[in-house]
Amino acid sequence: MTVYLDANATEILRDGAIAAMLDSARLAGNPSSVHGPGREARRVLEAAREAIGRIWAAGPEQVVFTSGGTEANALAIHAFGQERRLLIGATEHDAVRMASPDHEIVPVLPDGSLCLQALEAALQREGAALVCAMAANNETGILHPLEAIGTLCRQHGALLHVDAVQVAGRQLAGDKRLSVAGLTSLAVSGHKAGGIKGAGALILGAEGHVSPMLRGGGQERGRRGGTPALPAIVSMAAAFGLAMEQDWSLIASLRDQIDMTALSCGARITGDRKCPRLPNTTSLILPGISAQTQLMMLDLAGYAVSTGSACSSGKVSASHVLQAMGLEDDAACAIRVSLPWNITESQVEGFVGAYVDMARRLGKKTA
Repeated sequence: MTVYLDANATEILRDGAIAAMLDSARLAGNPSSVHGPGREARRVLEAAREAIGRIWAAGPEQVVFTSGGTEANALAIHAFGQERRLLIGATEHDAVRMASPDHEIVPVLPDGSLCLQALEAALQREGAALVCAMAANNETGILHPLEAIGTLCRQHGALLHVDAVQVAGRQLAGDKRLSVAGLTSLAVSGHKAGGIKGAGALILGAEGHVSPMLRGGGQERGRRGGTPALPAIVSMAAAFGLAMEQDWSLIASLRDQIDMTALSCGARITGDRKCPRLPNTTSLILPGISAQTQLMMLDLAGYAVSTGSACSSGKVSASHVLQAMGLEDDAACAIRVSLPWNITESQVEGFVGAYVDMARRLGKKTA
């Protein structure tokens, strides 16, 4: 059986999220209907909205349900980017990079974190701005300095939208990255935390106002038309709740075990290991060995990893994230290992053995 190590593409479903989905799927009513079954569906929908808002210190009225993280990011740029310069980090997900053709790129440092000096210089130029910064990079796990970014945005009167799709559900409750306070908006996605696919949310700051991209029957307080995907939304709320209860330090220790083994095989860890990262994510560079070769050999050994983002129609190509970090040729030699919430020590030990064997077969010296 294949061991799944690609959680950043989509997380393994949590049992509680499946149960919540099945319960809500049995409800007959449309949440917009005024009869009894409709009111029951509405009650379940609003309970999920309140639970999700609470995680990010937001009221239920600040939570706008979407089909996923891509739509949530696009809705934020549509709502807050009008007549504003759009400033996005060089390592942002394509969901942000492609949401508007008219944007300015803010470079990152070699460790993958946003260059604050470059951001400040961009903010000093004429014209109101919307800054889009991901909380955690999907390929490297590197966490951006959101507190410092927020301070710069406030000093220069800029709005700040945060793509929290990867960090949501992979940080402990109470972490400052889990608060929408001081932000214009924040995007999350249920399947990255162990819910079923098909639901996300744009969580608004206290003063956020959204004009819809999708118009319809006035759902979501007129901010997003269409019948809500109730089973996916309820599953998302359950998954976030369960993820908040998890001890991610245990997974971080397993990630560190992978890092140490890779280093002994002549690999490099993308970015500075001292830079804060997601507890489940590492990007490993084996110089001179293509990522595609590594992926295929590990797949044959029974371990599913990736070369980076899963949103590129299955193609294997050099990562714009790693190129933005100045890695050049090595960008085509990196694989991403992202541990799922239910990873075991024995599974990691097996992967470590497979990685060492792969490195030996490819002619790499191992310690």
